[in-house]
Amino acid sequence: MKHLYTILVLGAMLGLSPAAQAQKQRTTDTESGMMEKGKKVGVWEYFSHTRDGRQVLVQRYDHTTNKLVYYRPIEDVPYNVEVTPGQWTRTNVQQPPLYIGGEALLAGYMGKMNYPEAAQNRNIQGKVLITFMIDTLGQASKHKVLNSIGGGCDEEAMRVCQGIPAQWVPARLGSRAVPVMYELPFTFRLQKPN
Repeated sequence: MKHLYTILVLGAMLGLSPAAQAQKQRTTDTESGMMEKGKKVGVWEYFSHTRDGRQVLVQRYDHTTNKLVYYRPIEDVPYNVEVTPGQWTRTNVQQPPLYIGGEALLAGYMGKMNYPEAAQNRNIQGKVLITFMIDTLGQASKHKVLNSIGGGCDEEAMRVCQGIPAQWVPARLGSRAVPVMYELPFTFRLQKPN
């Protein structure tokens, strides 16, 4: 009890509220921010690495207000956008759909993919392309296989894709959030024996 009192007194002397004192800094090579009671709070920074190994900031996201603060512009790609209910068109957007935490965090979920034994036995390799809708609330739905390679790979890619937590920042067309169709590739490649 004396230890807790000392921490509270020191925190008060530094101008920290008891809630701020309960927060802990978490830093990895892909993210940095404060945790409170096991949840991300405040503004977090998310990083990626360039091909030459440099670490670059790709996003700042405020987990307390659920708002995107900054994102590093990425390649301008057209998306299928629902411009009015039921009317879809392919167009560029002012802000693309983004996974909170960036591609490094998304890759962590995609890395949970298992290479089906049937596909390995039949030497099936290639890219399964899954398409799904990201709505105006950042929820993913309507998953479909767009490019199939068979051997159980399609089902495995779908399983992994549907298991990715719905932590998307919706696309923006002008000043409003819009539903878009998003494509996510899953590559199945056999390792060459040494």
